[in-house]
Amino acid sequence: MSAVKALSAAALGLIASASAGAGGMPVVAAAPAATGAARPAAHDPAQLAEMLARAAPSADRTVLQLAAKAMSCALRRPDFGVDPARLSVIDYSRPSTEPRMWVFDLSRQTLLFEEWVAHGRNSGGNRTEHFSNRDGSFMSSLGAFTAKETYMGGNGYSLRLEGLEPGFNDNARDRAIVIHGAPYVNPTFARMQGRLGRSLGCPAVRLTVAKPLIDSLRGGAMVFAYYPDKDWLARSRLLEPDCGGSTG
Repeated sequence: MSAVKALSAAALGLIASASAGAGGMPVVAAAPAATGAARPAAHDPAQLAEMLARAAPSADRTVLQLAAKAMSCALRRPDFGVDPARLSVIDYSRPSTEPRMWVFDLSRQTLLFEEWVAHGRNSGGNRTEHFSNRDGSFMSSLGAFTAKETYMGGNGYSLRLEGLEPGFNDNARDRAIVIHGAPYVNPTFARMQGRLGRSLGCPAVRLTVAKPLIDSLRGGAMVFAYYPDKDWLARSRLLEPDCGGSTG
């Protein structure tokens, strides 16, 4: 399901449609941003979390708060190359039969996509329960990534991800963990067999939304993949109160 929701339309000067166009692409009619419009709230995790919750009411607030915290910390590291205006959140604690990926335009305080996303075949059945940073594990990885460049590969138009969390996802590029479209990401098929098809570790999305979704992320969006894994929650520097001592 691809959705577009605008927040405070009168204040932002936006008109957003919640309907979807052909092929699952969002339909947006937006007035030009007013001069002096508010900057993205990405540097303020509390403000950002509230904005995300308004834009995506179906998402878990705790997950959004963690994503906001991680993004705020990542922005203190210019070398991470994170764009403060764009964010995607994946909630792997939800079953694959439910939409569990959200893409936000923070500058317009708008939800661009609410989508199904596959996990690695060794990460679980309908539920994603196992994660790895190891090549050949065919498991998904947790934590924050920077969306980098696109390319045409064996799965068509794809988006490379740079893992930002040592020990949890920093092998993502070497593992070829990318966002791509796949025919097995099919909600109708999932309802019949009780789960989506699975990838080799990549967060694969529906073919009909792959290109616009990838284009909305490429070149710097942060992708935050969550699961209540105790080790990751305890050791992630991007979730520490002082951001692990990172400074910009």
